[in-house]
Amino acid sequence: MPEDNVIYIGTKPMMSYVMAVVTQINSGSDVVVIKARGRAIAKAVDTAEVTRSKFVPGAEVKDIKIGTEQISGDEGYKANVSSIEITLATKA
Repeated sequence: MPEDNVIYIGTKPMMSYVMAVVTQINSGSDVVVIKARGRAIAKAVDTAEVTRSKFVPGAEVKDIKIGTEQISGDEGYKANVSSIEITLATKA
């Protein structure tokens, strides 16, 4: 999958990510992947649901992957962080 079809969720307002997903779909992408870690997971789910219900009613959730990633801190400690990947696809 091309990397430009991936939307990484961070600290921006949710509607910024919704518009990014809608822009990807309107530019011809059939599949868009929304990725998030940690506290941003809730925002990723909200982004997918708002996109589906309000802006792209023909889109459906094709796949959801959850997992744990290990990240290293500045002082050498390691922490486990939850992650999610939501795959949205337009009906073909």
